[in-house]
Amino acid sequence: MSGRMCPFLVLLCLVLLPVPAAASAAYQAAAPRAAPTPRIQLSAQEAGKGGTLTVTGSGWRPGTLLTLLICGQNMIGGTNACANGDGRAVTTGPDGSFRKDLPVAEPPKPCPCVVHAATVTGAPATADAPFTVAGHPVAPLPRAETGGRLSVLAPPRLEGSSGLLTWFGAPAQRRLVVTVGNVGATPAEDPVFEVGTSHGVFAPQWEERQWQGTVPAGRKQRIELPVELPAGAHGDYLVSLKYGGKVLAEQPWGVGRPWGVTLFWILLCVVVPAAVFRIGMAVVDRVRPRPGAARTKGRPWGRAVSRAPRRAAAAGRHRGARAPAPRSAEPAPADGDAAAPLPWFTPDTAPSASTAPPTDPPTSKGSP
Repeated sequence: MSGRMCPFLVLLCLVLLPVPAAASAAYQAAAPRAAPTPRIQLSAQEAGKGGTLTVTGSGWRPGTLLTLLICGQNMIGGTNACANGDGRAVTTGPDGSFRKDLPVAEPPKPCPCVVHAATVTGAPATADAPFTVAGHPVAPLPRAETGGRLSVLAPPRLEGSSGLLTWFGAPAQRRLVVTVGNVGATPAEDPVFEVGTSHGVFAPQWEERQWQGTVPAGRKQRIELPVELPAGAHGDYLVSLKYGGKVLAEQPWGVGRPWGVTLFWILLCVVVPAAVFRIGMAVVDRVRPRPGAARTKGRPWGRAVSRAPRRAAAAGRHRGARAPAPRSAEPAPADGDAAAPLPWFTPDTAPSASTAPPTDPPTSKGSP
């Protein structure tokens, strides 16, 4: 029985042996072919300004629009390091290849330089090839930043309130609170932010603010930075936060008008003229002459002596009329009134009250 099974087992092994190879070939045929990697080739590795360089590409998507640029500093700073005015555009063929002549130009950044190809539409794809621009300056590449990459995870807000002095024009102060996350591979130690305030259409005025602390890689941190406006500032302001040359967040800030300053100027415009008027009136009252004072010849300024009683006494003696009896006391004149008349008769010379009046009135001259 065992002798009969041996040929059968050998035959079965021979039948099943090609199955794995056939299955593997079928799997490879059914699997999708991996997309080729875009690449470019140059006709020369060095050329001077004004020359022409032929760029050949392959592995691109068919019918894709590309741009070709010569860039300095290995294009670390983006297209700002490229000679954008001398670039060229090209469309790939059905097989994803192209061929284009590119004029050699000096980029705005020093070499090492590259020829950069990038897609304009569709999924982004790029390719670089080293190139040397003859006669162009060469400088070391800038050091890579090790301060981490921070991004804002929550909307910023302003905390704090204004005091009484702000109502009188003191600078308004707040704290800009923002939650940031470090999406880089290295921690950010004592990061330096830039806080800017802008009013209306004016550009922000940036000031550096260093935060003391460390934001570990892959972690988030709550950061508070002081913000201060100029004295007397009021209206709608915009507070901006920038880190690494990129604006991270913006927060509006409405500042009330300092009405205390307006009240101060109103009081100043009222009090000063009133004080000047009072001082002027006091000076005028001090230098003006007193009421009832008269200046007679040979007499200094002072109280004038009334001559009315003297004239009345002379008229009484002339007509023989009884002179009025002297009064024992005269009321004191009031301030500002005319001075009281002096007595013109003494007690021994005054006419007696018992003297009888003449019987016959005096006759005038020439009467019978």
